[in-house]
Parts: sequence; C-alpha cells; structure tokens
Amino acid sequence: MVKIIIFFLFFFLFFNQSYAQNEYYLTLRSDKVNLRQGPSFEHPIRLIYKKKFLPVLVIDKSYNFRKIIDHENNSGWIHISQLSKKKAALNNEDNSIIFKKPSNYSKPLAVIEKGRLCIIKKCKKDWCKIETGGYSGWIERKILKGRI
Repeated sequence: MVKIIIFFLFFFLFFNQSYAQNEYYLTLRSDKVNLRQGPSFEHPIRLIYKKKFLPVLVIDKSYNFRKIIDHENNSGWIHISQLSKKKAALNNEDNSIIFKKPSNYSKPLAVIEKGRLCIIKKCKKDWCKIETGGYSGWIERKILKGRI
C-alpha cells in the first residue's frame, strides 16, 4: 500500500513539473496577426498585432490554435500558421547597452530603451548577439524576455 502511495505521489509531482515546462515562446510571423477570443475562426477578433517577430508565450493549444500571452498580459488564441520559431526578444530593462563584443568592457555601440524588439542572431553563455534599429551587437541575456 505504501509503495502505491509513493508511486502516485511521484507521478503527480512529475506531472506538475512537466505541465509547467509546456509553456514556450514563439514569435509572430507577419505584420498583421489576429488574436481571437477562442480557438476557431468563428470566434471574434480581440485585437490585431502589427509587429512582426513579437515574442508571445504559448500556454495552451487546441488543434491548430495556440493560446498565448503577450508582453502586456493580453491573452487569446492565434492560428499556428501565424506563429514562427524565429528567435526574438524584448529588452526588459531601461537604457540597456549594446556592446561590440560579449563583454561589459568592450566598446558600447548603442543604448536601447525598455520594450525594444531585438532579433536574436546567436547566444553564448550569458550574452546574445542581436540586431535592432540598424545596430548589431551583444547584450546580456538576462535582460531579454522572449524566444532566446
């Protein structure tokens, strides 16, 4: 009897951990993406995104639709054809610096404001190479939020 209880306890602990790992980031595929109130084309449009590569957190799925939450905590359903695996993130801190090399001691190239969309080119341990606003350089990974 004790073995059965222990088995179920481990099963539920494992199930709860795997559920939290099902959340992941994707980006918007085009400059016009509809966010719907439900998982079908018959549901009304809640809002329209007009920013390509905006990262969104996928929290649920229903057939070909994904339930997402954006950086402003808007939630709704988007058809999977409107989502991409392209890597992009938002700057999560005020006045972040883009550096020429992945080091705080390298040449600063630009200062970007909070909420700036950054296209991720590649990441190393604590740094990501990004492109934004005509600049290309390195920024600390910890200040980015999105699909890295």
